[in-house]
Amino acid sequence: MTNSEIEAKAAFDHIRYAQLWEDADILTAAMGDCSGRTLVSICAAGDNALAMLVLDPAKIVVVDLSPAQIACLKLRIAAYATLTHAEFLELMGARASMQRKALLARVVAALDPETQAFWNAQATDVARFGAGGVGKFERYFRIFRTWFLPLVHSRATRDDIFVPRDRQGRQDFFDTRFNTWRWRVLLNVFFSRFVMGRMGRDKAFFDHVDGSPAQHVARRIHHAAVQTDPSENPYLHWIIKGTHGAALPMAWRAENFDVIRDRCARIEIRPGSLEAFIKTGELAHGFNLSDIFEYMSPPVFAQVYDSILGAAAPGARLVYWNMMAPRRVPAHLSARVTRLRKLEDDLKSRDKAFFYSDFVIEEVVG
Repeated sequence: MTNSEIEAKAAFDHIRYAQLWEDADILTAAMGDCSGRTLVSICAAGDNALAMLVLDPAKIVVVDLSPAQIACLKLRIAAYATLTHAEFLELMGARASMQRKALLARVVAALDPETQAFWNAQATDVARFGAGGVGKFERYFRIFRTWFLPLVHSRATRDDIFVPRDRQGRQDFFDTRFNTWRWRVLLNVFFSRFVMGRMGRDKAFFDHVDGSPAQHVARRIHHAAVQTDPSENPYLHWIIKGTHGAALPMAWRAENFDVIRDRCARIEIRPGSLEAFIKTGELAHGFNLSDIFEYMSPPVFAQVYDSILGAAAPGARLVYWNMMAPRRVPAHLSARVTRLRKLEDDLKSRDKAFFYSDFVIEEVVG
């Protein structure tokens, strides 16, 4: 198998993630000095690649196996060019809106015919949920939020999650009001391997995972609720509320909007796996690899990692997440990279996209 091993197992004809569930704040901090350089990013919904434009690279090559995920990025690029910041937030679903169909029509007019057709087919759902709410993963959380969470926690408790508190106050709230037996039962059922594989992530993404997804989610919820401040967490806010509050993902913030809009032409989309970049012979100075290694068997992971090193300039950083399947530089390649442990630990403690158990930063030896 090649680095597109997952391509044979999972479907890529629908939007899996309509927004990015990774924290671009820690990603961009991990990438180092990227000014004037070439970066490579997995597309997903496109938000991380857009946030990386703040680093002032010369070019960002974006790759993805999924045409639907690439369509998410194309929509965003057109939205930055067409809409005001406030309209952008309405279209994406971060803010309530009665005009999303009209906003979508304005944006898709700037897209190629194939992408226009894709988004026109989504118009009803975009009007209801926002363009950031129409993916499989977002539907999974919508079912959770609409039908199950109210059976466990009252509206008052759900609102109070986002009241700013110090760490001890967050721990007390978690212990006395949030982590009830009903909540624990809900976690064990709704975040089981079966339910997540059927309704959330593609079941093929669990092929190389050991352990209980529900137990993993329980640990990470504690991180989000106690170790970090929920009032500053846009991802938790969307899960619980269905929109964003005062806190927004990096690429959606007002202070970054104009910079990203003005640099969108630096994004170069190449449909396909990482091979779409590696086979060109170009060298990159930084790689946002999302959590793609988690979907690979260890032998394929080692093969892909080696090929990435062949396309990495000296000093390039490889940045990626692990959710449940532990992946780090293969032992036989470890002499070719340096692990940035102190930076990893600092950024991991601040990761607001709380699903991931590990955050990895490895720098290619010059």
